[in-house]
Amino acid sequence: MSSTNSLRPELRSAIAAAQDKKAADVTLLDLTGLGAFTEAFLLCTGFSSPQLRAISDGVEEALEQHGLRPAHREGRGGAEWLLLDYGSFIVHIFTERLRQYYDLERLWRMARRIDFREPAPGESLSADSVADGAAGGPA
Repeated sequence: MSSTNSLRPELRSAIAAAQDKKAADVTLLDLTGLGAFTEAFLLCTGFSSPQLRAISDGVEEALEQHGLRPAHREGRGGAEWLLLDYGSFIVHIFTERLRQYYDLERLWRMARRIDFREPAPGESLSADSVADGAAGGPA
């Protein structure tokens, strides 16, 4: 995953679906080459249980169009952290409080990080900034 334009279609769809449901702070961590159990984490924040559920449902619906269903789900009902495991990538949908508490961005700080800003109406997906983590991380 070398640039925003080279993201796999399913990741682009998941990001767009999360943004469509007004997810905040959408971030992709590229875990390639870090010995992780998956290639990427897609992180985003919702501000209520119904919004977290809507983001999760939106991502699932978008990825079903790519023929993908999560191998595993965690956190339904009033959970503050929902997880959708698609094998090669995992979608984490947090409340703001739990995202700060678990701070996966810090835990996986060696990962290449891509932050996505909310697109303006009619605008396509774009990265706001790209940070490569610590020196020696994957390119």
